Amino acid sequence: MITRSTAGAAEFEEHRPRMFGIAYRMLGSATEAEDAVQDAWLRWSADDRGDVAHPGAWLAKAVTHLCLNRLTSARARREEYVGPWLPEPVLTGDGILGPLESAEQRDSVSMALLVLLERLTPVERAVYVLREAFAYGHREIAGLLDLSEANCRQLYRRAARRVAEGRADTDRTRFEADPARWQGLVETFLAAARDGDLGRLEGMLTADVRYVADGGGVVNTARRPVLGRDKVARFLLGALHKYAAGLPFGFALVNGEPAVVVGDAASVLVVEPGEDGRVRGLRAVVNPQKLEFLRRQLSHSAGLSNPSW
Repeated sequence: MITRSTAGAAEFEEHRPRMFGIAYRMLGSATEAEDAVQDAWLRWSADDRGDVAHPGAWLAKAVTHLCLNRLTSARARREEYVGPWLPEPVLTGDGILGPLESAEQRDSVSMALLVLLERLTPVERAVYVLREAFAYGHREIAGLLDLSEANCRQLYRRAARRVAEGRADTDRTRFEADPARWQGLVETFLAAARDGDLGRLEGMLTADVRYVADGGGVVNTARRPVLGRDKVARFLLGALHKYAAGLPFGFALVNGEPAVVVGDAASVLVVEPGEDGRVRGLRAVVNPQKLEFLRRQLSHSAGLSNPSW
């Protein structure tokens, strides 16, 4: 016998992936996104639901407002964050963040974009995420946020302009490399670093390469971005030998991008390829608190592939 409670749980589970996808893009934190979805469940299970004609819309609205509340306090915490802030890495090969078939869909969860979204106000971020990542119409967004359609359009234009300005500030357009070529590039790159071959390593970096590491003050790492081929190469040699010596490397899709996972998720390195076959950007998450969700994913996944060496 299917009870009302059982039916309600089934409806909730049907919409869980979209709720988690919205929450993660808004918060940049998988653990906080899980908490927001759990809070949405508490509201859903306690609500009468008799007049809920569209459960998906009801749940999307609930989780969006929960995230808006969380973003207010998150902004204050991030102002006190030690060193650069990067989002929590998430394995995306299993579709946990929704379909990522197109370049635009993958960009919606990329570390680069999630960092740019930190420039937006909470409500601008909500409008941008709902529009860009989930293709909600402005009228639908207005209903979810309890705003006018005209206001939503204005907020979206403002958010899109600020994101575009952020991309222009860094002068970095997204470039997608073939996964097999990317893995070959990274294997060669890591081999050069492992061997301490500074000249070869420098030759694989663009002149304007940028390295950003998130240690959160928990792990001692660069507290400012490292810029330029020579500085990045030397810093990487020191960091890899200090923190990754003897640890295995594996490859996985992280935030819609190919990434290197060191050891049992001791760190995650997203390597950004350039059009000339060199590395133009590196983002390393080494804060252990930000790697807990990914470790749980790895314990239930065969999502890593090992380099040939």
